[in-house]
Amino acid sequence: MRRRDLLARAAGAAALWPFAASAQSAKIPTIGVLVVGVPGSERFWRLFRDDMRGLGYVEGTTIRYEFRSDDGQSSRLPELAAELVQLKVAAIVAWYTPAAIAAKAATHDLPIVMAQVGDPVGTGLVQSLARPGGNVTGMAAIGGQAASKTLQLLRELLPSAYRVATLVNDEPFSKPFLEQIRQAGAATGTAIEPVPIPSPDEIDAAFATLERDRPDALMVLPSLPIRRIAQLALQHRYPTGSPFRSFVDVGGLLSYSLADAPLYRRAAAILDKVLKGANPADIPVERPTTFELVINLKTANALGLTVPPALLARADEVIE
Repeated sequence: MRRRDLLARAAGAAALWPFAASAQSAKIPTIGVLVVGVPGSERFWRLFRDDMRGLGYVEGTTIRYEFRSDDGQSSRLPELAAELVQLKVAAIVAWYTPAAIAAKAATHDLPIVMAQVGDPVGTGLVQSLARPGGNVTGMAAIGGQAASKTLQLLRELLPSAYRVATLVNDEPFSKPFLEQIRQAGAATGTAIEPVPIPSPDEIDAAFATLERDRPDALMVLPSLPIRRIAQLALQHRYPTGSPFRSFVDVGGLLSYSLADAPLYRRAAAILDKVLKGANPADIPVERPTTFELVINLKTANALGLTVPPALLARADEVIE
C-alpha cells in the first residue's frame, strides 16, 4: 500500500467516533440501557429491542444489552449510570430525561442515545438540536404541545370541568408541561391548580388534600408513580388526562401524546449510526411529529362517564 493511501485511511479512521476503533469493534458490542422505572419503560424496552432486531442486531449473537432500571427511585440513576460506564459498554441508551441527565453526568466519552427526552437544550444535554456538540444525541420529546392539547381534549370530554388540579413533581423538565397547561387553561377558561408531589411517599397525602376541595379533573405530568396515581384517581372518582400514553395503559382516562413506536424506531436507527462509527456530536437531535389520542373506555365506564361519539371516533386507540 502506498504511503499516502495509508495516511488517508488512517485519517478517515480517526474521524470516526473513538469507540468504533476500540476493542468493542472486535467483539460483540454491549449496549447499556438506562430507564426510569415507570410502566412505560416496559413498552419502550420491548419495542426498542424489536427495532434493533429489525436492523439486524440479534441479541446474544451480534449485540448484548445491560439493562438498568431505577425501579421508581430516581435517586438511584447516578449509581446505575456509573455502573454502566464501569462495565465499559459501547454506548448508553437513556429513556426519559432523568436517565439521560444521569448518563451525561457519568460520562463525557461514551456515546449516549436519548429516547423521549424533554428539552435537551434547556437541560444541558446538547448544545443545540442541529449540532449536539458532545456525546449525546437521539430523540427529543415535544411535551408542552401535547400537554396543552391533552387539557383541551379533557375539557371536550368534560365540558363542566372548570377546575383541573395538575399533579407535578419538582424536576426542571416538568416546567414546560405545566406552563403549556396554564396557557391552555387561560384559553379555555379553566383554573389550573398545581399539586406538587416531590416524592412517591407524598402521593396519598396529596389526594387527601384534594379531597378537602375537590377539583373537577386531574392532569398528570411526567416522572410520577403513575400506576399508584391511576389507582387513587379511580378510587376517588377523578377523571384524568396525561400527555403520556403509559398513564392510560395503567388506568388513566385519556392521553394525547407522542406516538412512541416511531420515536423508538428512530432511536434505534440513531444507535445503529453510532455503532457504525458516527460521532454523536454531529448527529442532529430529531423531534417526532406524530401524536396519538388514546382513551381508556374501561375507566370511563367505571367513572360513569359517556365519551362523546365524535371524540371517540378521533381516538387512535380505545382501551376496552
